[in-house]
Amino acid sequence: MNKTDLLRMSLNSLRRRKTRTFLTILGVVIGTASIVIMLSLSTAMDQSFKEQIARMGSLTIIDVYPGAGGEVSNHGRQGDVKLNDEAIASFSAIPGVVAVMGLKQTFMRVVAGKMVGDVQITGVDPEKLSAFDYEVDTGRLLLASDKDAAIFGKYVAYNFRNPRIRNSYTMGYMGPDADSLPPVDLTGGKLLLTADMQYGERSQGTPDADYKPPRPHEIRGVGILKESGSEKDYQALMNITSLRKIMAEDSKTTKRETRSRKSDQENQYDNIKIKIKDMEEVKGIQKQIQALGYQASSLTDMLESMKKTSRAMQAILGGIGAVSLLVAAIGIANTMIMSIYERTKEIGIIKVLGADIADIRRLFLLEAGLLGLGGGILGLTLSYGSSWLLNRVAGSFMMNMGGGSKISIIEPQLALGALIFATLIGLVSGYAPALRAMKLSALEAIRND
Repeated sequence: MNKTDLLRMSLNSLRRRKTRTFLTILGVVIGTASIVIMLSLSTAMDQSFKEQIARMGSLTIIDVYPGAGGEVSNHGRQGDVKLNDEAIASFSAIPGVVAVMGLKQTFMRVVAGKMVGDVQITGVDPEKLSAFDYEVDTGRLLLASDKDAAIFGKYVAYNFRNPRIRNSYTMGYMGPDADSLPPVDLTGGKLLLTADMQYGERSQGTPDADYKPPRPHEIRGVGILKESGSEKDYQALMNITSLRKIMAEDSKTTKRETRSRKSDQENQYDNIKIKIKDMEEVKGIQKQIQALGYQASSLTDMLESMKKTSRAMQAILGGIGAVSLLVAAIGIANTMIMSIYERTKEIGIIKVLGADIADIRRLFLLEAGLLGLGGGILGLTLSYGSSWLLNRVAGSFMMNMGGGSKISIIEPQLALGALIFATLIGLVSGYAPALRAMKLSALEAIRND
């Protein structure tokens, strides 16, 4: 028999037993839809994890901090390593590193007219800001020539208050849909920057005659950063050279022992950021840095943890769907066995007429495969409809809760894999019945009532 004859006979056989065929295919439909929907939920969860991490910052940036001590490395104890220009040079020499930038951080008070705000000031290299994904919403980024300029995070301006008015604190983070304008315009004129955290406050008690507060420094705001969903939204950035100069001047008014300690740290950084060319190289370079005795972290650490959670969920949800498909496979096997019992005489006649034994096997395997393929197609159609409904009904709710916009994502490879898997399930389920049909004696089959 040629392939056309086999296909026609298989379709006719399935058509003659409509009810049984329908129920068998229904089992495959439910099994396929179950496994696809379950895996689509975990795929959407994985995508949501990636979106959350991306909002927090770049996946190709490593943050380096001084070692915490206690462990011995090739360069001595962790507590001995320093974040200085030598460290930057050594990090820059690592293959795969695109840019390295040292940061200096301190808390200071920014004064805008009658309003004050306590802000984390971060000293940076202006020439490397764009390499580390700093982008402005208004104004511009820092230039190498800027000496008294600063750029502010998206929500810094919301944290200003009038110190002369009690309970004058603002709402802080207002969110991207906030209707309220910030209480100050940080790019509209000159600002004051001071290490005196009591500047502008109402005097309480008798002032200390020996205390000499650090003098305020004039600066100007030149830009507001785009919202990042990270700590960048609440920082102010300055040229690190200018910040070090201000900190050195302020240290002259502090006690001698404090001044000595600050002098030792003057040429060190509080944090070093490293930009990597390819995300696949982040973990390897991070381990190299840790081997030198430094603490190194990146968002890929969090992503790896989330991926483990996602894989565990995929295994659980996929297993639940696989059970449904296993039940469908049993249904296909049962249908094919019953078909053999009902068609015993037909099989005998086909053999007597000279049909190849292999054709008998192909006939029953083709019927089983058609049951699996048909159920897979209908199950996949049901899966797409269910996925659309889930995203339509629950998608907006999840967005309001801070989650991803979709809770079910059916990727093309998942859809193709589901069709292939359903067909294979049909073929495997029909293999044993097909062998049984091959082994039937032709004469006994003809005499069968």
